[in-house]
Amino acid sequence: MHDEFVLVTGSHGLVGKAVAQLLLRTGNRVLFADLRSDTPFDICDQEKVETAASQVTGIIHLGAVSRVVEAERHPALCQSVNVDATRHILQSALKSRLKPWVIYASSREVYGPQPGKLVNEDIALAPINIYGRSKHEAENLVTEARRAGLKTAIVRFSSVYGALNDHADRVMPAFVGAAVTGGTLRLDGPNCAFDFTHIDDVAPGVAAVASQLFAGEQRLPPIHFVSGRSTSLEELANRAIAAGNGRGRFVIAPPRSFDVHEFVGDPGRAKALLGWQATVTLEAGLSRYADLMRTRLPVEQAEA
Repeated sequence: MHDEFVLVTGSHGLVGKAVAQLLLRTGNRVLFADLRSDTPFDICDQEKVETAASQVTGIIHLGAVSRVVEAERHPALCQSVNVDATRHILQSALKSRLKPWVIYASSREVYGPQPGKLVNEDIALAPINIYGRSKHEAENLVTEARRAGLKTAIVRFSSVYGALNDHADRVMPAFVGAAVTGGTLRLDGPNCAFDFTHIDDVAPGVAAVASQLFAGEQRLPPIHFVSGRSTSLEELANRAIAAGNGRGRFVIAPPRSFDVHEFVGDPGRAKALLGWQATVTLEAGLSRYADLMRTRLPVEQAEA
């Protein structure tokens, strides 16, 4: 795909920045939409959204209240951003003369608890927290927009990590940040286990979906980007400490009541439909991430 003009919401976030940069490198133009942009863009601003949708040929909708804990603290904001703004983006795309295709970024949280299962995309969705329910509701809106004639796709992310522009208190940046500074890693449930995916794998996956829509594909089912490997928080903490040259220690705390405690996904659909598979191992990803974290430290601390 090249020479597309793509609106990327959440363009300064972890996934959004990587996707936008990849689009630019492959000969596309990007309309950046983020509260942190040089010209701030609020996806809840309906007039701005309608204007943007009338100009672009594609939309990658990544902007959201993107953390489970923030959704629990601010449920009304989560509904406004994750559901209402998504509805208006889809309506604006349908109204646009250009009829831009839309990729909607969802989350493994829509699956809810699936203990002991290798989860595929067709399993019944059963979200247990406010964030997951908002993503499920937005997915339904995307499905309705497809029925109305819009070219759409749903992608689901799982514990993406690997860049500095991330929320510092998410598990991976919190663990690696503490490890490289000799700090304390807090494990909210050491046996909780998740499927971690590196941003260098996820961004090309999103671009591959965009290429399918650009080529006219109208029947893509939901696709999640997963490694197929489960890693417990205790194992992750030990690996993070090793990547931090043995510095740091961890403390145990009980799991949070609103969190899913276990997830590992089946990567088969992404492989079959996109030729995509995770290539960055957890070991390599942690090493890269630790090196990135060190670039933000004072020289004497980074070399200690």
